[in-house]
Amino acid sequence: MILETAVSEWTGPTSFSATARTVLQQLHHRLGFGLWMVTRVEGDDWIVLEAEDHGYGVEPPTLFRWTDSFCSRMVSGEGPRIAPSSAEVPAYAEAPLGLKIPIGAYIGVPLTWPDGTLFGTLCAIDPLPRPQEITAELPFVEFMGRILSEQLWKDLMIAELVRKAERARIDAETDALTGLFNRRAWDKLLAIEEERCRRYGHPACILSLDINGLKAVNDTSGHEAGDRLIRKAAEVLVANFREQDVVARVGGDEFAVLMTEGRAKGEVCPATQIRLALDKAGVAAAVGSETRLIEGGLEQAWRNADARMYEDKQLSKDQLQRTEPRIPVAVSGSPEPVPLP
Repeated sequence: MILETAVSEWTGPTSFSATARTVLQQLHHRLGFGLWMVTRVEGDDWIVLEAEDHGYGVEPPTLFRWTDSFCSRMVSGEGPRIAPSSAEVPAYAEAPLGLKIPIGAYIGVPLTWPDGTLFGTLCAIDPLPRPQEITAELPFVEFMGRILSEQLWKDLMIAELVRKAERARIDAETDALTGLFNRRAWDKLLAIEEERCRRYGHPACILSLDINGLKAVNDTSGHEAGDRLIRKAAEVLVANFREQDVVARVGGDEFAVLMTEGRAKGEVCPATQIRLALDKAGVAAAVGSETRLIEGGLEQAWRNADARMYEDKQLSKDQLQRTEPRIPVAVSGSPEPVPLP
């Protein structure tokens, strides 16, 4: 019952997305403006999560460059939160975004994480300048921004509860040999996390891994030795990722990892570090990784990570062939073997 209530609140009329849409509609009704947006900042990406558009043609999840925006200058204190005539504010007049689309007036306030750091912005633009009196509306816009920030915090807490409940429910769908999630569970969790990424603009990264030489181990030392190698790889992965990350065995010698929201901003997928950790444990493996992009989402990221993993595997084979010793061949009449050219 508690889980059902949490899911209802997370997906229902009080969710962050629904609240954002309502706030944007109310602000447009009160203040006009051609475009109102709720955005997410992630690195140098400025992602439109929700939009109330009346003429600009902007729809979620449109992606802009953060440093090109008026909002980046507003957050840094270079420009005011309300600019009735943006051309009169040097920081806004010089912003690259304003050179690409007509912006005569601007409104923007920050949205924050619970610790006060920047999540994104609530903002509006209009092609024409507005009367100076509009600056008196700043307290109302800031109030709406606080409502959105507080709803975001509530949503994220509920989402984490739902995530844990989902993992507990899917725990039965585990690989018997390693105890990791199996392919069926991986597919389900990938779809669930993709929905969160779309809703909040969360960053995510996928790592694909394949054990090198498992067949040779099975053929020469038996399947019990091969199973030990698989279990060792699983132990290394579990030890090097967080509880909220998804680690799965998706095939006989194949593993996949989904690194979810909460990793350090700007952190890259740790393919090299994982490969080194596996090598240290005596497990040779090919590894590929890819961050989630708006186009294609997590499914495309997994395909890309898989392709990079196979490139890494081929590179390892090529390097092995180059370093293998050549077989000496005795030449008739010569006391010493002569290597093949």
